[in-house]
This record gives sequence, C-alpha cells and structure tokens, in this order.
Amino acid sequence: MRALGGPAPGLLAWSLGTFLQLFQPVLWSRGHYTTLLAVCACMWCCGQRLPLRTATGSVWSVGFRMVCVAGVAFALTGVRAAYFQQQTLSPVLEGIDVWVTGVVAEMPQTRVDGVRFTFHVEHAERQDDDSAVELPHALSLGWYSSGFDGEVKALPVLRAGERWRLPVRLKRPHGLVNPGGFDTELWLWSQGVQASGQVRESRWPQPLGRTWRYPVEQWRQSARESIYRSVSDNRWAGQIAALLLGDQASISAKDWDVFRLTGIAHLMSISGLHITLWAWMASRLVTAVWRRSDGFGPSWCLRYPAGQAGLWGGLCFAAAYAVFSGWGVPAQRTVCMLAVANLLQWRAYRWPVWERWLLAAAAVCLWDPWALLQPGFWLSFVAVGMLFWMPPQATVSGAVATPVASWRHKLVKQLQQLWREQWWLTLALTPLTLWLFQQVSLVGLGVNLLAIPWVTLVVTPLTFAGVVWSPLWQVAGWTLQVLMTVLEPLSRLPWAVWRTAAPPVWLGVLGLVGSVLWIGSRQRWVRFVSAVSWLAMVCWQSPRPAQGTVQILFADIGQGNAVWVRTARHSLMFDTGPRYGLDNDAGQRVLLPILQHMNERIDTLVLSHQDSDHTGGALSLVAQHPPMQVWSSITQAHWLSHRLKMQRCSAGEGWVWDGVVFDFIHPMASDYERLLSPNARSCVLRIRAQGQTVLLTADIEALQEQALLQRMGDALKADVLLVPHHGSKTSSTEGFIDTVQPRWALFQHGYRNRYGHPAPVVVQRYQQRGIRQLYSPTCGAMHWRSDQPQEVSCERESDKRYWRF
Repeated sequence: MRALGGPAPGLLAWSLGTFLQLFQPVLWSRGHYTTLLAVCACMWCCGQRLPLRTATGSVWSVGFRMVCVAGVAFALTGVRAAYFQQQTLSPVLEGIDVWVTGVVAEMPQTRVDGVRFTFHVEHAERQDDDSAVELPHALSLGWYSSGFDGEVKALPVLRAGERWRLPVRLKRPHGLVNPGGFDTELWLWSQGVQASGQVRESRWPQPLGRTWRYPVEQWRQSARESIYRSVSDNRWAGQIAALLLGDQASISAKDWDVFRLTGIAHLMSISGLHITLWAWMASRLVTAVWRRSDGFGPSWCLRYPAGQAGLWGGLCFAAAYAVFSGWGVPAQRTVCMLAVANLLQWRAYRWPVWERWLLAAAAVCLWDPWALLQPGFWLSFVAVGMLFWMPPQATVSGAVATPVASWRHKLVKQLQQLWREQWWLTLALTPLTLWLFQQVSLVGLGVNLLAIPWVTLVVTPLTFAGVVWSPLWQVAGWTLQVLMTVLEPLSRLPWAVWRTAAPPVWLGVLGLVGSVLWIGSRQRWVRFVSAVSWLAMVCWQSPRPAQGTVQILFADIGQGNAVWVRTARHSLMFDTGPRYGLDNDAGQRVLLPILQHMNERIDTLVLSHQDSDHTGGALSLVAQHPPMQVWSSITQAHWLSHRLKMQRCSAGEGWVWDGVVFDFIHPMASDYERLLSPNARSCVLRIRAQGQTVLLTADIEALQEQALLQRMGDALKADVLLVPHHGSKTSSTEGFIDTVQPRWALFQHGYRNRYGHPAPVVVQRYQQRGIRQLYSPTCGAMHWRSDQPQEVSCERESDKRYWRF
C-alpha cells in the first residue's frame, strides 16, 4: 500500500496537471482558473473522508485525490499564464518610436553584427509628444552596428547593471512557426519577455551610469571577459564560457554541429554532471574545514555534525553555481534533487528513489511550468530515471579480490560500470532523441566513453580552477583542442548519425516504453516486444504523396520566399529565404530543420533571382544537400554563381516528376541579353497536378505581369498564387489578378517589415475579387495539397498554443 498511500501519486498528479495546462490553445480568464482552484480544494477536503477499508476504496480515494491535485496544478499554472499574458505590449505601441529608461538585466549576447540584451524598463515616453506610455517590464532588444542606410557604426560596450536611456521601436513577441522549428515565442514567454524591438540609430542613446542591480549577471559578464582575455583562441574561450557560465551562444554553430553529430552536446553546456561535481567538491571542502575548525577555537562539530554541514554546504555552493551559470533546466533539476536528498537525509526519511525523482520533477514544474516543453527537461529526467530503473549489476558469489590485484580489479569494475551505464542510457534515450531531434549519433556511445571522463575529470576542474588562477583557462583551452581533434574526424564520417522523420506521438511513447521494458526485464518475450516497438520508431518514415499528387509547404520565412514542393519520389525548394545576420540565415534556422523533421533531401533548387531575401539560405542548404540541380536567373557577375553550379531558368524549360508537371514560364531566353533588374528576371515556376495549378511568381513586377498576359493569356489561370513581390504595390496589377483568378492568394512577408509589405492597395484588390488570402506572419507555414485543393492549413492553427501570436 506504499504506492497508494505515499506521496508518489500526488507528485505525479501535480506534474500531469501542469503538463495538461500547457496544451490549452486559448487561456481562460483568471476568474475561471480561480474557480477551478477553489473547487479542487473543496473536493480535496471532502476526499479526506473517503473510506480506505478495502483495496478498491483505497484506489478510488487515491484517484480522487490525484484529480484534485492535478486540478490545482492546472489552475495555478493557468493563473500565472493569464496574468503574464495581460502584461504584453499593447498593439497601439507597435512600430512607435519610444524613449525607454531602464537597466540592462542580463549579460549581453554579442553577435557578429551587433548585440542582443534583456532590458528592464523603469520609465518610457513617446518620442513625438513626450507623453508617458506603459510598457512590459522586460524587453528583448537588439542593437546592430549597421543601420538601414548601410552605414556601419561602432557600438558601445554594454554591461549588465548599467542604466540607459534608449530610443527603441517595439513589437509584440513574434517568431517563425514551421514544422520542426524552434518556438521563439515560447522561449520569449519562458524568459518573461513580452515585447521585443531594436535600438534606433536616429537619436543616439544616452548612458546614465552603473548600478548595483543584477550583481550575479555583472559577475558572469566579468568572468566571461576574463576568460576571453586569458585564452588566446576565441573558439576555446567560447567553449569554456559555456561550461562555466552556461553561455551557450559563445559556442559557434559549426562546433555545435560537431557536438550534436558525436552525441556529446549535453557535456558542453551546464548539465547535472557539472552541478553534481561542484556540489561534491564543495561538500568535501566544507566537511574538511568543519572537522579542522578546532584550530580557530572551539570545534564547530560540537554545535553541528561535520557530515551534515558538508551536505548543506555542498547544496548551497551548487545552488549558487546554478544561479551563476544561468539557472537552466538541468541546473534546476539537479539542485532540486540534491535538495530533496539532503532534506530527506536530514529528517531521516527513507523515501524510495522514485519518490525523490518525482518530487524533484514536481518542484521544477512548480518553479517553471514551461520547462516541461524544453527537450532538456525530458532528457535530464528520463536519463536519471533510467539510471534508477537499471537492474543492479550481477556479482559472482564467493569471488574475492587479492590484495595485489585490488586496484586493477577496481579499475576494471569502474570501466565495466561506465560501459554498462552508458550502453543502457544510449539505448534508453535513443527513442527520445529521435522523437525530439530526429537524429541519433551512432558514434556517440564510444565518444561518450572517452569524452565524459575527459570533460568531467580534466576540462571541468580546470575550468573551475581558472576562477582562482586565470592562466588555467588557457590550459583548459588546450584540453578542449585535444578533444576536438578527436571529435571532428568522427563527425565527418558518413554513417556518424542515424536520421529519421519525426514519429507521431503514439510511436514515440511506444518506443520509450519499449526501452523501459528492455532495461527492466530479462524475459525474452518482453525484450522481443520491446525490440519491435523500438525498431518501429527507429525506422519510421513520414508518408509521401501518392503518385500524381503534390504537397507544397510555404515556409514561414520572414521577409523573403521559400517554398518546398514534394512529389511521390522527389523534392524541390523554390528560393531559400533571407539572411538574418552575418552569421545566421533562413537555410540553417528554418529550412534545414523542416527537412530534418521530415527526413527529406532536396533534388532540385530554384533560386528565382539574386536578391538576398531569396538566396540568403542557399549556401547553408547546399552544404547539407550537395548533390542537387540548381536553376536560377542569377548572372555570372554575381558572387553566388562562383559558389554554385547553376543552370539558367528560361520559359519553355520543364520536367515531369511522378506525374506532376513543372515548367518555367518566365523569363524568356532573350531577357538575359537585355539590361533588366534582378526582379524583372525572376524565375516563375508553374506546377500542375490533378487538374490543379500553382504559380510561384517570385518578385516579378507590373511589366513582367503584362508580358505574361500577352504571351499566355488564359493559360495563366491558377488555383494557388504566391503573390508577386510579397504584395508590393509595384506588382499584382488588376489585369494579372483577373486573368490568374486564384482560389488562394498566399503572402510570404515579414512581420511589420520595413518595406510595408503587403501594400494595403494590393490587399484590397484581392479582397474585392473574393479571393481567399493567407499571410505567413499570422498563419505560420502554409500547407497545400493537390488532392485537397480547397484547403490551405496554417501551422499556427494546427498547433495552436496560448503564448503564440
């Protein structure tokens, strides 16, 4: 009856109630949540009187109380979310220039083209009339070195705790929403940010001096600067900053790819292993000092036992380091579990490890409910849970180690134990890793056997010791260089990673349950069933379109174009979106995650013209999918033509894939001999399947629309139209719209972009003709299929969450 009468059911119910609230598409009012909270509390009080005389009665009583606890967790999370949602930026203040006075609240993140930082507002006023305005407390701001006029400016060095008066232009939190993409809006929500914006260059910002606020962030920034001064190569300095401070942005995207491909990304950020190591070191130090305290006078052991002092001292140091490192989910989980273990040991409670595990999970849910939606939460808790679930290592009865071989025997035992735990963890986490990331490292098992001792026993202690004597950070950099010398060749192996499409939820759960059963049972039939469920997930592939049909995804790419086309056996990408910065583009941020989510490769790439909002992600895409045909109107004078082998797109060129017809209808071959703008030479691709036509028009303008009308006439008619030039007023003429007569007009443009796309007059033209319209900022990625031509589904609607725009 321990399972029914102990705390485990209540702790599990709390986590489940919190988890269910996160899937609400729309929040209730705070009054509804408060009512639910009161009802569940009353039900709990009534449930205390339920009989427990029989096993059946006990089950019903525990189930009833679990429902009450889950309801309380659901209501409390909902109240917090409803309160936070009310703090968001008013739509009236979007796009308005505002003077904001406040304090830099976190360590700024330096980028190649500027800096991003969190800013806590103290006062704000409009720039046009100096009237005070109400803003959210926390803003996410960017300050870039190049302005709209292209002039590059030197930026001042921002420091946490500094007070500034900044000219900013704000918008509500908005991110790109695509299948398999990063949820920027959830990340901003979990960080407490309810508005983002940019520092304007029009009126120079004014520094107002240093403050003593946010001392931890000031110390973190000072430590980061000291690391970069002490280490000769910024590459290794960035990795040391990630290990010591949790500053993962300091690691380059190239190095992150190496860590992911070799399966050690968990080691290169603040993890439970690092926190536990710090707690152990601090505990040993406190215990040693406590036991030798008689040198300072009366022994401290007379007042408090040295063992207990070491436990609490280790916990305090671990909590301090977790806060210093950024207080991520792994750090939260580790501190919670250490606190639970210390508390239970202090009170002499003998809870099973599972109840301690559930208590730590419930504590994290209470502290940060939205941590449940982070991959790190599941990887951390599932890994620890699997270690608890592993059967004890078998021992040979009667075996006695000889004194001569004892150290060898211990070393072999330790290596065997490390191999065993790593093997079980790899097996257990593979379904979860495939579910979350759609890939798993095949070299990760062997690499972790080497990297875990190296990072834990060599790199991390040197990183900690560098706080006391900074030259040791340079030594830590050399040890990281040795590690990367081993990792980089392994990451380049063609079979280093197994990739699969994102499995459905039921298959992911089945694979995870299969791993649990395999580890916990030695019966052959159980392991056979487990292996079948595990392999079903590992070999999962997303369903492809049927022969003769086509599926098209209009990606949520920001200000640019990117359209992914799939047939039964082929795949095409039309344009690759914009560059978001000197070290960031739509290929790596949007398109590659989409393709990885579906485990797809690109056969053909079309770059409609040379503008950067259409070719920004091309190199990132081609680097991952090199054997592809490239069509483009880019001239030989452009730098991209020297990096890619391209074929000119010309009217009349075309091909057939799996019963689906592709043909270019613009530009004419003679257009390449004329002096035309890149927009005027845009490739226009027509796709026909099952009697349906899709027209991808890129950035053609009024003159090109008129030329198409004269040359093709009614043959231009299409069911789906990618609106020319993002809805610019220089395109979408009335004659063109009347001839094409699309059922759907799809606009790909950036949220509150500086060009004003789409132009109101263009939107009005489509509305007057009864043409249905969708916009990527409000729809997210847009999906259309030739076998369901009447429907275009929006990613924001199919996966609706209350924190999304």
